[in-house]
Amino acid sequence: MIKKAKTDNIDGKILIIDDEENNIRIMEFYLEPLGYDIITAANGKEGMEMLEGEQEAIACILLDRMMPVMDGIEFLKQTHITIDKLKIPVIMQTAAADPSQIQEGIDAGVYYYLTKPYEEDVLLSIVRSSIEDSKRVSNLSLELEQYKSAFQLVDHLEIRFRTMEDADNASVFLSSFYQDPDKAFIGISELLINAVEHGNLGIGYEEKTELNNQRLWHQEIEKRLMQEKYKNRIARANLERNEEGIILTITDQGNGFNWQQYMDVNVSRVSHNHGRGIAMANLMSFDNMQYNEKGNEVVCTMLNVSQQVTKSSDPA
Repeated sequence: MIKKAKTDNIDGKILIIDDEENNIRIMEFYLEPLGYDIITAANGKEGMEMLEGEQEAIACILLDRMMPVMDGIEFLKQTHITIDKLKIPVIMQTAAADPSQIQEGIDAGVYYYLTKPYEEDVLLSIVRSSIEDSKRVSNLSLELEQYKSAFQLVDHLEIRFRTMEDADNASVFLSSFYQDPDKAFIGISELLINAVEHGNLGIGYEEKTELNNQRLWHQEIEKRLMQEKYKNRIARANLERNEEGIILTITDQGNGFNWQQYMDVNVSRVSHNHGRGIAMANLMSFDNMQYNEKGNEVVCTMLNVSQQVTKSSDPA
């Protein structure tokens, strides 16, 4: 087999957990020429040992679902605390395309999915997207420490943002008002970015898919921010805090979108290189999320811990 020429090195290692040697070789052939350092394990138990020894170095895990000794789902159950803490994205790759099995992976925390057989460009696109998303979240999460004890007397504020950098900075700032900033940050960041790219700049779902495939998404964002049609559009995030919790309202100046289909992680989209942000916000970050009919405003509610306990104990 002819090896492709390597490009610049990429920080971090990819852990491939798969019991089929041929599958590992194929993924190595695709990934190593791009500079990824590959480490491998033949089952979930070996994968746990590799994860323990290489925790800080692993940038992404490519996980087979069906393996002897320990399968992919059991691996996730036993390592989810470590994976969540280190913010390591997991891509489950499997021949099982049954929706119920894909849903099981989603429930275990897998938001990136590859069904065999897959094309080289699909694999590379999802690996790139998962690592870039994870790095962005990790880097910005570090900034949360500066704000955890600040602004405790603020009950109401409004932030105006226009660019992706604005959205990132606003996400860090707004997350500091929540009891669990890391949990809130995931959802806030996704929704503010959505308000810029899909809302104000009008980048549709299929268009973003293609831009990601071509690695042109960032360039397209910058180009549209300079165009007459979009350059004056502003998005707003309005935060109100009361005794029950925090209500965050995010509004953009776009034409809206069909938000209903993105509120949950849809099994038909799990192999796409984006499209999980709104679902992650809804499922992981807030107690309630509600869009207006048009889709250019979303109200996100996070109850205080005491209110969550009361709500969960109320009779059905």
